[in-house]
Amino acid sequence: MRKLFIYLATFFVVISILFTILPLGTIAFLPILLALVFSFLAFEKSAASLKKIPKILLVISALTLLVVVGKVVFVKDEVVVDKQFDQEKVDSKQEAVEELEGLE
Repeated sequence: MRKLFIYLATFFVVISILFTILPLGTIAFLPILLALVFSFLAFEKSAASLKKIPKILLVISALTLLVVVGKVVFVKDEVVVDKQFDQEKVDSKQEAVEELEGLE
């Protein structure tokens, strides 16, 4: 049972690292929480001399949780209107109309 928990925790730690790197927002909480649960269960099922891998998995899971919480709290996603692009678009449209009028 310990090995199963370690395998599942490792799988969810890898998935949570990928979700943390990619801009997926709060979706990363699900694999992080699963990684925390499975690594804690592996830690509890392990003997005293075999607790190194579950500890590492717990630490990595906690760090990814901190990174995702930090990204959610401190990074603001804002859409900025590009006024220069809008002006170029209007100018281009006016030039096209003038060229069409010049052909007639």
